Amino acid sequence: MVVACHGLGASKDSDKYLLLGRALPEAGLALARFDFRGAGASGGSYRDATTASRVADLEAVLAHLAEYPGLSPRVGLLGSSMGGFVAWHVAHRRIQSGAPPLPVVSWNAPADLASLEAGEMSEATGLGPALVAEVRSGRLATAPAGVSHALVVQGEADEVVSPAHGRRLFERAREPRALHLIAGADHRLTDMAHRLEAVERSRRWMTQHLGE
Repeated sequence: MVVACHGLGASKDSDKYLLLGRALPEAGLALARFDFRGAGASGGSYRDATTASRVADLEAVLAHLAEYPGLSPRVGLLGSSMGGFVAWHVAHRRIQSGAPPLPVVSWNAPADLASLEAGEMSEATGLGPALVAEVRSGRLATAPAGVSHALVVQGEADEVVSPAHGRRLFERAREPRALHLIAGADHRLTDMAHRLEAVERSRRWMTQHLGE
């Protein structure tokens, strides 16, 4: 089972996650898609959503899935941009709790939010004031170190999250880990060839590590 975590301004029904919904089951991997609060079909307001609230949302989804005995207990996380940042935090929490590690794949996810603040972290860009305030407070503003079974997928032409973020995420991870750079890829993986490359690498990573 892979749980997909969308980024800011997206939803579970964005094109990337619908593509994953076709590609992963073909490889024998179930995919769970959901909307963070304030996005898509979920209630709440984006103005009140923070990293902490998104972490809680993802934890609630994992707890809900764990109630179904027919599903495999082996779960991986795949998140794009902010969704990848949140997935990284949840994977780290699992390690701290002593639970088995969650394989995690991030697509163009930031290593820290504070360094994005000047250009991206403002209400003018459509972000909620609660998230802006959380970042400025320093709480949950940096991806934690020590996450294992991590694949970092990074577009080399990302205009929102620079490739340096992907390299820092990789450096903070512990083995097994991998960094996959996609030449010419932008933040949204707009080019279908780039998107399919990210999907294929992610599929292979999850198939390998969920099968252990």
